[in-house]
Amino acid sequence: MVSRATLDLHLDLRPGDRGVRSALTAALRDAVDDGRLAPGARLPSSRSLAADLGLARNTVADAYADLVAEGRLAARRGSGTMVAERVGAPVPPQAASEPTPSNPRHDLRPGRPDVASFPRSGWLRSTRRVLATAPHAAFGYGTRRGAPELRAALVEHLARARGVRADAGRIVVTAGAAHGLELLADLLRARGGRTVAVEAHSLHLHRALLEHRGLRTVPIPVDDDGARPEDVEADAVLLTPAHQFPTGVALTPRRRAALVDRARTTGLLVIEDDYDGEFRYDRRPVGVLQGLDPEQVCYLGTASKALAPGLRLGWLVAPAALLDPLAAVGNPAGHPVGALDQLVLADLLATGAYDRHVRERRLAYRRRRDELAAALAPRVRGLDAGLHALVALPPGTEAETLRAAAWHGVAVEGLDAFRHPAAEPRGDALVVGYATPSPSAWPAALEALRRVLAC
Repeated sequence: MVSRATLDLHLDLRPGDRGVRSALTAALRDAVDDGRLAPGARLPSSRSLAADLGLARNTVADAYADLVAEGRLAARRGSGTMVAERVGAPVPPQAASEPTPSNPRHDLRPGRPDVASFPRSGWLRSTRRVLATAPHAAFGYGTRRGAPELRAALVEHLARARGVRADAGRIVVTAGAAHGLELLADLLRARGGRTVAVEAHSLHLHRALLEHRGLRTVPIPVDDDGARPEDVEADAVLLTPAHQFPTGVALTPRRRAALVDRARTTGLLVIEDDYDGEFRYDRRPVGVLQGLDPEQVCYLGTASKALAPGLRLGWLVAPAALLDPLAAVGNPAGHPVGALDQLVLADLLATGAYDRHVRERRLAYRRRRDELAAALAPRVRGLDAGLHALVALPPGTEAETLRAAAWHGVAVEGLDAFRHPAAEPRGDALVVGYATPSPSAWPAALEALRRVLAC
């Protein structure tokens, strides 16, 4: 058993008529029984706890002895006093064998990378380098646009890897793509905008974010060439042109040009979410819409898929005319992303470690995509890029298939879950994410999906 040191301990002592020793014993007993003191947790020494509580040392020692006699505590020579391991203690939720919605046996939900592949050693090397070399000023409050080191590194990386045209002054570091979208939604409202056009099937969390900020969303039809720009009637449009979520199609060059032309003539605010842009498999990466006209397109990117969503690191590349208005709607209390994380990502980019990691993940995800396609052909679509695919279902079977998936312990989404309430259905399908399972769990997850589809 590995003990967990408990150096600070909050106890609510109410002696009343019981006396101090009895009150302390009862408070410790309650802390053990309700789980605040977990099995194996090491308690403060009797001298330390007595000093903290203003009690006699013998009072604490006697209370500990009472609970040792009850079997709640264990005293070991040289190891101090700790909470005893208890037979029949409740199993923590994460150890439960039965799948639950938050703990499925096979997680095939889209938009989730394999977080086990996070480059811990590379992140640690960069952290050490940053801590050894960064000036003291780098750990101050910083600017609203983010660390200059990261913005400079992003200029080179985004130009080379995605075709983004920008200088460091146009980049705003964000706490993920959703945070960048929040800033743009606030900006749009401040400028009098009221309506945002979104793809008919799109990420419902982004729609909810826009609507929560007082904006109305309207759907744009999506076909095999992507969203139809001629159908845009709004103050702004939000698109995933490189790999449309969730259908997987790319916006064609002709439609890209038509959309940018329309923005130039009408003042339409174009928001590009570069969803899955770095994970293209069958041909050269599809360039960004922003590259056609940096003065008409706001570009959103994130490290969530390449590294991990828990980092909360993203970026917004804005037209020059929007930089000051964006600063006016930003967080006045300081930057939402920690200085250290920004500097570490800058180092990963500058040293090439980020690119190496993305190439490694691209190869791993492509192998999974190929295995998924081989197992479920010819039902799979949207395989050119990204971390998910669309699996076609017979008409009218989506809800039934989702129930079968839940019964088999497979967490997966149906296409209709991403449909805008005012949009027409596109057909029955599953949106299958193939990145999340660990390498050892992936074969079983794929087999479970095959059994679901055979039901």
